[in-house]
Amino acid sequence: QVQLVESGGGLVQAGGSLRLSCAASGRTFSNYAVGWFRQAPGKEREFVAAISRYGVTIFYADSVKGRFTVSRDNAKNTVYLQMNSLKAEDTAVYHCTAERTLSNPPRDPTSYAYWGQGTQVTVSS
Repeated sequence: QVQLVESGGGLVQAGGSLRLSCAASGRTFSNYAVGWFRQAPGKEREFVAAISRYGVTIFYADSVKGRFTVSRDNAKNTVYLQMNSLKAEDTAVYHCTAERTLSNPPRDPTSYAYWGQGTQVTVSS
């Protein structure tokens, strides 16, 4: 079992930045790949980014590539999502997820067993 808690969401103007954090507890965090997903009202859950156990492999959705950066600090059991040049369409609840895997970090939400409660990001235009 691993528990995940997101923080860092809030209200920001378009063009601004936010950094989300995902703090993990329970098991050896470096055994887990971590993903970020978001869900806007009335829309399906969307993949944002994923990072492998030691940060060697990273994937981004095309919609955030070049604007968002995912990183992790296994010593602090924390994964970060730095979001720059935010747009109104980035408004959503952002969830971090974790899965114990030796493979590349999944981009499919059904591949993740552990989910945080989410943090709201609102970008005003």
